[in-house]
Amino acid sequence: MDYGHALEFGAFITPTAADPTVPVALAQAAERAGLDLVTFQDHPYQSAFLDTWTLMTFVAAQTSTIRVAPNVLNVPLRPPAVVARAAASLDLLSGGRFDLALGAGGFWDAIEAMGGIRRTPGEAVTALEEAIDVIRELWDTSERRGVFTTGTHYRVRGAKRGPAPAHPVPIWIGAYKPRMLALTGRKADGWLPSLGRLQPGGLEAGNAAIDEAARSVGRDPREIRRLANVDRLAADPAEFAQRLAELALEGGIGTFILASDDARDLAAYGEETAPAVRELVAAERRG
Repeated sequence: MDYGHALEFGAFITPTAADPTVPVALAQAAERAGLDLVTFQDHPYQSAFLDTWTLMTFVAAQTSTIRVAPNVLNVPLRPPAVVARAAASLDLLSGGRFDLALGAGGFWDAIEAMGGIRRTPGEAVTALEEAIDVIRELWDTSERRGVFTTGTHYRVRGAKRGPAPAHPVPIWIGAYKPRMLALTGRKADGWLPSLGRLQPGGLEAGNAAIDEAARSVGRDPREIRRLANVDRLAADPAEFAQRLAELALEGGIGTFILASDDARDLAAYGEETAPAVRELVAAERRG
């Protein structure tokens, strides 16, 4: 199940507020290590964390090559029309270095405590699909008329379009269950699960569900990038690289995001693991 994606490697960093300099320094370490992407979880109700939008903006200003993304953005507490403006703005300010990953929400007590609306699982998926439509419409400046949507959860009535992002910002979805996987196949640019949360066989089943949904609307499944949050899967560096290469070739994953708040771990990941995985995958593809 090799989708042929060029391999990318990233970092998944905790946005701790205990020492605000730490996540910024880790992002800079990830950039020095040659990683492609740095991501931050988004839990606006978590008082021990920095606000993810603010942190991403600050990190983008303190780096020059690495891309930034939420992992994943909490849509129930982030109105999609505002997300569209913020995402395009950050992409423009960073020179095209922003990617957008979205989640339907899950910690509903905490979301409701922050003023958000409690939704059933089905309502949350519908709301996320509506949010994607709003975001993409507001980014589309190819026509002049305002944006009108009539969703159940999100509606805009003549909102002005723009600004357009600096580059085609991909929308990835953190998905695990059938309706979310189907939405990913129909409308998303990428699938971003955490490997540790998948049940045995979940990667293969998720890929199959996404592929089927993509084909149902005339999409090529290869258009949808497969990403994954990973922990260190083996203590031995060579074995770790081999495990990731197998996940790329057999599981279709094109982007591996290492969850770590250790600068030395990120350095080894970017300088040693990533080149080794690329070499193993390239050799297999040539063969």
